[in-house]
Amino acid sequence: MSQAIVVPQHGGSEVLRLEEHDPGEPGPGSVRVRVSAIGVNFIDVYMRTGLYPRPTPFVLGLEGAGVVEAVGPSSEGVVEGDRVAWSAVPGSYAEVLVAPADRLVTVP
Repeated sequence: MSQAIVVPQHGGSEVLRLEEHDPGEPGPGSVRVRVSAIGVNFIDVYMRTGLYPRPTPFVLGLEGAGVVEAVGPSSEGVVEGDRVAWSAVPGSYAEVLVAPADRLVTVP
């Protein structure tokens, strides 16, 4: 099982929790990625504090890079083993992420 940074309730940095997190298998048009790096931005703080409302609990983060582990049906543009990066994919503060294939760009 992988882990992720979860926000169980809005608040300061003390609410952040490292928890077990299973993103599941990729469905149609999505892929599972082993995350290598994440982006950290002010929008993450805004979501954590509730300034930008989001239902809790949720996995924080919107940006990252990693390696494709599995490809769901009807997913195009990436294959297992591709190095990829993304932006605006919720749940990026995780060891493993399921993301829409069309939100990923391959990294040479």
